[in-house]
Amino acid sequence: MLVGALLAAALVAPPAAHAATAGDVTGITQAGNTFTVATTSAARLRIVLVRADIVRLWLAPDGSFTEPTAGEITIRTDFGAVPATVTDTGTQYKIRTAALVLRVTKAPLTIAAYRPDDATVVWRETQPLAWADGQTTQRLARGADEQFYGTGLRLGEWALRDKTVPVAVDNRWRENTNASPAPFYMSTNGYGVLRNSWSPGTYGFTSPVTTTHRENRFDAYYFVATTLKGVLGAYTDVTGKPFLSPMWGLELGNADCFNASNPTYQGDHNRAGHQVTTDVVGYAQEARGKDVPSGWFLPNDGYGCGYTNLPQAVAGAAANGFKTGLWTSTGLTSIAWEVGTAGTRAVKTDVAWIGGGYRPAFLGVQQAVNGIENNSDARRFVWTVDGWAGTQRNAVVWTGDTYGTWDDMRWTVPAVAGAGLSGLNYATGDVDGIFGGSPQTYVRDLQWKAFTPAFMTMSGWGATNPSAGYQDKQPWRYAEPYLSINRRYLQLKMRLMPYHYTMTRNASVTGVPATRAMVLEYPDDPIARGNATSGQFMAGDAFLVAPVVSDTGVRDGIYLPAGTWTDYWTGRVYQGPATLNGYQAPLDTLPLFVKGGAIVPMWPQMNFTGQKPVSMLTYDLYPRGTSSFTLYEDDGITRQYQGGAFATQQVTMTAPQAGTGRVTVDVGSSTGSYTGKPASRAYEFTTRLTAAPASVTVAGAGLTRLTTQAAYDAATTGWFYGGGVLRIKAGTRGAGFAVVIDGAALPPAGGIPGTGPLPKQGWRLLAADSQETAAENGAAANAFDGNTGTIWHTAWSAGAAPLPHEISIDLGASYQVDGLRYLPRQDGGVNGRIGGYEVYLSNSATDWGQPVATGTFADNGSEKTVAFTPRTARYLRVRALTEAGGRGPWTSAAELTLTGTAAPAATVS
Repeated sequence: MLVGALLAAALVAPPAAHAATAGDVTGITQAGNTFTVATTSAARLRIVLVRADIVRLWLAPDGSFTEPTAGEITIRTDFGAVPATVTDTGTQYKIRTAALVLRVTKAPLTIAAYRPDDATVVWRETQPLAWADGQTTQRLARGADEQFYGTGLRLGEWALRDKTVPVAVDNRWRENTNASPAPFYMSTNGYGVLRNSWSPGTYGFTSPVTTTHRENRFDAYYFVATTLKGVLGAYTDVTGKPFLSPMWGLELGNADCFNASNPTYQGDHNRAGHQVTTDVVGYAQEARGKDVPSGWFLPNDGYGCGYTNLPQAVAGAAANGFKTGLWTSTGLTSIAWEVGTAGTRAVKTDVAWIGGGYRPAFLGVQQAVNGIENNSDARRFVWTVDGWAGTQRNAVVWTGDTYGTWDDMRWTVPAVAGAGLSGLNYATGDVDGIFGGSPQTYVRDLQWKAFTPAFMTMSGWGATNPSAGYQDKQPWRYAEPYLSINRRYLQLKMRLMPYHYTMTRNASVTGVPATRAMVLEYPDDPIARGNATSGQFMAGDAFLVAPVVSDTGVRDGIYLPAGTWTDYWTGRVYQGPATLNGYQAPLDTLPLFVKGGAIVPMWPQMNFTGQKPVSMLTYDLYPRGTSSFTLYEDDGITRQYQGGAFATQQVTMTAPQAGTGRVTVDVGSSTGSYTGKPASRAYEFTTRLTAAPASVTVAGAGLTRLTTQAAYDAATTGWFYGGGVLRIKAGTRGAGFAVVIDGAALPPAGGIPGTGPLPKQGWRLLAADSQETAAENGAAANAFDGNTGTIWHTAWSAGAAPLPHEISIDLGASYQVDGLRYLPRQDGGVNGRIGGYEVYLSNSATDWGQPVATGTFADNGSEKTVAFTPRTARYLRVRALTEAGGRGPWTSAAELTLTGTAAPAATVS
């Protein structure tokens, strides 16, 4: 026993000398689910078994327990009696439940959690809980390959190992800050931690993991599960599931002042079409005239704008298929009238009101929720800029006042996907930001956000687009080709509404978000676990979305996990795991892939929910093996679903894994009821095949093969094969049925084609004739650091060196190189863009020979591609002979990339 005590003491490092700790354990008592630990100091620790898999540790340094959150963050902590046993080993108390073993080491007091085998550690304190200078800190051991996620809507990468993250409100809205912090994180060890606190903190995912909050108490909930999804489920069992948005809330919204003539308005009083609140109706009519889907307006920004004739504005917008809400910076004193009489249905709580964050912001959101739900039968639909743990049950969070730049888009993608790792189902950023922007950045930003649950544009502050006077970021106010691209993706969002709505319903039941970081779907894939995949995400369980976040038509680094993946646009099937480079993604193409086995429900095309009846439901099929999908439906507007007014329909598909065979689709009856549910409806099925099938039967009866698309369009039943797609109309059905496709030739899954970007991990700078490191970080190494937000810029603060400029790079190994890509700076600046250029490749760092390519780049921000005859080389030299546009003697670059393959083994100098 003495040896065990010495070993336990050796595993626990002493706390900082200036910090206080509880000391040693002197005893433990039990009352129901609560164990109270007495110590040699005044401190007392409560261990509360909330559930077999959920434990609360609650430390009172002076022995007096306080709870400033008062049940506001946590809304359910009583799950009934928890069967548990307690044993005293001499050096430890062991508290055992069905899901874990909690070890309480006596000298000094430290806690560890183990799996039920009492051998596999889940988490373990390396030092006692310590408090000093008004803050309390916990330190946990970090596993050799343990990864961490969470902390709310963090603006940047979502894999947090080795990062130190602020869990605090600062409203700066820049990379590596936290727009809506949450004092929660989870680990690939299978646990999550919620600090039950309104105080700001800092989480260091170093070794040890060090989490600190600025309060002289400690209160945390620990959730233990075997999967990350399980941790999220337990966390949201306690803090609340994500709310279920009204269906129109998944459509694109727009916020702006529509009462600019108000003398107190702080913006431009002369904005055309924004003089009085009812001017919003003109925008609604314009959207419908342009055939562009969009669903709601927030026609009041509160910054002196106010509103006039609100009921008339709401009614006029509704006549055009738009809902109306209010964006307030001053509070909600009139919300009962605004909702109950004027008919508003949404609230955006602005930073000028709730920007202090923490509890006041949280209560402001709750006030907005109550204002909507106490004065109507509608569901909550609230947006907040300063969320916290528990906000997922009440509001959409967004990234704050960002910019319409490629760089902001780059870190917004992982921010939105990563927010789901804190249970935030609705997270987004203003399309193309609030400031600046361009038609190109707008299109790219809208594309991928159309695959997230909620998204909005913010007008009134942006650059003029697409011509003078257009300071409004509505998608229908752009010139071609941007208008058509915007329309295409918004129409696709509407066709996919039943899929997206089902994913949000699933989130409201399970806590698993609709927008998913790759690790949620592929937790055992080492690549998916880390930030190598932070620039892509899963939209539900079917779609892999890989946004383009720089001015280029080529997307590299798309990681396809195990399984088959169908290019949504071309039908080409890839076999994972693999990384796809050189994917051709012109401005109108979002890299989008569908997982093998997916069953995707689709509506007829419409511009807003309820515009037309869902007379036909289409299931888009990607048969591979056995899979299923359960469609969720309700009235989409009211809270009647909470009382059971909803319906579900399960669809199961069996198919060969490859080759040709039988595909069977069993469509179950729609079970359940809700207001407006159709007694029957028509069904259509689409799937990609390499040839026409032998036959198609529905409910045991053979279907007629139709020979033209026109004949198929005119028919109520039948099937047609053309362009690699099989289309089946099964007719109107009121009960379950089966579709059987015999002789279905599945598209073969191929490997990843062609050459791709060469890895930059081994690259190092040989030389650069000039770099600016005094007045900015314009170091030459930024040209190949893999970060499009950093740049190499030649010296300027102490005088500019003359052109030409050059940079030389050691690739670290020999490669077969066939191309160079040059990405100009993406930060909004233009000077230094390379005009005339020379490219050299060599196996010698001193003998460059003749250039492999020369030419002149256009004066714009898009990525430039230079192809040349493949050449084996270890060293790269790029010479900038002139500056594009002739603005000065500078050179700049966001990123230099080489394409090619590994070279044959050879000795190089």
